[in-house]
Parts: sequence; structure tokens; C-alpha cells
Amino acid sequence: MTKQTSQWKRKLFRMVERVFAIIGFIFFLYFLLFDLSIISSYSMSPTLQGTNRNNGDWVLTEKWTYWFRNPKRWEIVTFQNKDGIQVMKRVAGLSGETISIDPKKLWVLIDEVPLSRPPHLDFLKYYAFGSLYIGRKVTIKDGYFVLGDHSRDSYDSRFSGVLRRRNIIGRAWFIVWPWNRIGFVR
Repeated sequence: MTKQTSQWKRKLFRMVERVFAIIGFIFFLYFLLFDLSIISSYSMSPTLQGTNRNNGDWVLTEKWTYWFRNPKRWEIVTFQNKDGIQVMKRVAGLSGETISIDPKKLWVLIDEVPLSRPPHLDFLKYYAFGSLYIGRKVTIKDGYFVLGDHSRDSYDSRFSGVLRRRNIIGRAWFIVWPWNRIGFVR
């Protein structure tokens, strides 16, 4: 074997080694900072769409934001339910607040004053089912009250109770598939 051939093989080996190191680092960052989910339920429609794994939005959840702060109202969080299934719901109520529903309108009461939704969420209609039947108020002691955007077809905090902070994986952040729905989750 000549000296040139030996040097060429060493350079090739180093290049392959660096490519694998970069790929490994990218996988490490992905598993540390992100999670990819496919929507298979109508409960978050129209924000997140899909009825099964074949036609659902692919949503990238980012995990690092909640290392530094708690979830905010109206954010969509990814969490595991009691059955170990990963789901996404919108945060409606925070610890220490009281919420109630009258016909199709959610009331978040802070110091007995109702809090309104941001204008981009005016399409939401919440229905009085489960623990939030008409006239009933629920006080959130510790955790988050989460609701599906399509609340008529959503198994959320009205039925499963308050979501604990330790069960939250991250914030639904970006729709990566299908092509016509790519964009940030609002």
C-alpha cells in the first residue's frame, strides 16, 4: 500500500467518522428537545386535524420552554393521559383559578372577574359536560385545566380532572406534515 493510498483511506475514515458524529448529535438533540406526534383524534379540530394515523397532522412538540417557565393560558400542551397515550389539549385554566361554562362560553374567573379569550380563538365553543355542567364552577388547586378545541368530542379535564405539571411533555409547536398545513401551532 502506498503512502498516498494510506492517507486517502485515513481522510475517508475521518470524514465518515465526523458524519456519524454529526448525525448522532442531531439525534441526541432531537430526543432531548423535541417530540413528534401524529394527531389521530378530532378533539383539537380545527387547530390540529386528523382522525387516524394515516391522515393526521404531524406535530412537533418542543420540550425546552417548560424547563424555564410554566405553561401559559391558551397554549396547546402535549402530555400523557392516564392510559399512557400521548394527547394534546389547550390550557384553559391555571392553578388557583376558578372556571365555569355557560351556554357555549368558557369563563375563567380571576378575582371574580371573567377573563376573555384572545381574538384568534373566538371560534372556540366549549360545551358544558362532565365536571363543568351549566352553573357549576371548578376551582383548580394545583395543575392545569385543559380543553379540546372541539369540546363536543374531547376527553379533557372536564372528565379526567386537572392535568398535573409532571405529566406535561412540552408545547405543541409546529405542524410539519401535510404540506398544505405546515406552520406554527396557534
